[in-house]
Amino acid sequence: MVAHDEPQPRKPAVTHEPPLFTLEEANAFIPRLELIMERVQRGGIELRRAIEVMARKGGEPIANIEVSQLLERRPELRALVEDLDRCIAEIEACGGHFKGLELGLVDFPSEIEGQIGLLCWQYGEKEITHWHPLDGGFAGRQPLPSAGGGGFLQ
Repeated sequence: MVAHDEPQPRKPAVTHEPPLFTLEEANAFIPRLELIMERVQRGGIELRRAIEVMARKGGEPIANIEVSQLLERRPELRALVEDLDRCIAEIEACGGHFKGLELGLVDFPSEIEGQIGLLCWQYGEKEITHWHPLDGGFAGRQPLPSAGGGGFLQ
């Protein structure tokens, strides 16, 4: 749920486009993201351990084990999986794009130097310092242009 005092991203004129964030709007979500991602990271570690144990016992590669199989054998982990799903949904309800558990990445659509790109936050960072083009992914991550350049929507 979004509290009334939290910043809301700017809605684009065309309704099928995602909302765009300024750097300040995206950075305002970081304290909340840190709490959510801490839960996601802890839950992910617990889930990975359970999958590793199941793979070892069954003599299967970890990549072959699906969460649905794990839950069939370990139904007590359902609450953990549901909590992870809620955390990811909460990130996405704010307009962020959850990009993965391993690196703890969340992207925010923004206009950067006249093009639509993604402000890229990684768990542990105190503020957003990088971005990448829509098709660039983490490998295309680069430092933000200087704040004085006026490259962001204001």
